[in-house]
Amino acid sequence: MLASCGPALGTALRRAAPGGLAAFHSSARRPRAARVAVVLSGCGVYDGTEIHEASAILVHLSRGGAEVQMYAPDVPQMHVIDHSKGQPAEAESRNVLVESARIARGKIASLAKLTTADHDAVIFPGGFGAAKNLSTFAVDGKDCKVNREVERVLKDFHKAGKPIGLCCISPVLAAKVLSGAEVTVGHEEEEGGKWPYAGTAGAIKELGGKHCVKEVTEAHVDTKNKVVTTPAFMCEAELHNIFDGIGAMVKNVLKLTGK
Repeated sequence: MLASCGPALGTALRRAAPGGLAAFHSSARRPRAARVAVVLSGCGVYDGTEIHEASAILVHLSRGGAEVQMYAPDVPQMHVIDHSKGQPAEAESRNVLVESARIARGKIASLAKLTTADHDAVIFPGGFGAAKNLSTFAVDGKDCKVNREVERVLKDFHKAGKPIGLCCISPVLAAKVLSGAEVTVGHEEEEGGKWPYAGTAGAIKELGGKHCVKEVTEAHVDTKNKVVTTPAFMCEAELHNIFDGIGAMVKNVLKLTGK
């Protein structure tokens, strides 16, 4: 190739790249990948993180080229649910961080270690763990309390102007902590059982948030607060539609990072 360029040009290219052509071609700076924190709440839809949602988030982040670190609060679960029966396992107690490590394949850190300095965005999957372990929403509704570290993370990312993604029931966390935030949990009417948790939209309004109606395949972007939400399993829908909606959320979160 260099011969066809002429001897003078070939010599100049070699001198410009001390390591030869390989160094010359690799000298262009590659954009840094977005660093995204994913906050889990246990393992299993009824007492922790919704596993399909967590997996979908991780797949879309991987496809988007993001660097991911997972976190969870080091606290006891509210309770343990036997998922085969849908009933509490009275004699059991589990730790949210330990259970979340199952999804993270062991690569997880305590939520207390999560800082905005190390990440460009944060995403919260859904599952009842968001309403039981990250907050008391499942018991106290609009009067709920949010886990201290969860509240800190939401406020810190908001103050830093870094995007926050949430899906399924977890948008209630943003509605509680970030006054006036726009979020979606889908539709505001059950519509014959298609939206079984539609009442959550009313609770979001009572919490001080603004609810925006969206389809399961869509995401709502609150550009002012950089909060991105999608309904996910708040809707009785085919899994691929939930996957696509989470993809829309992740795509918009990554876009807001500017990476």
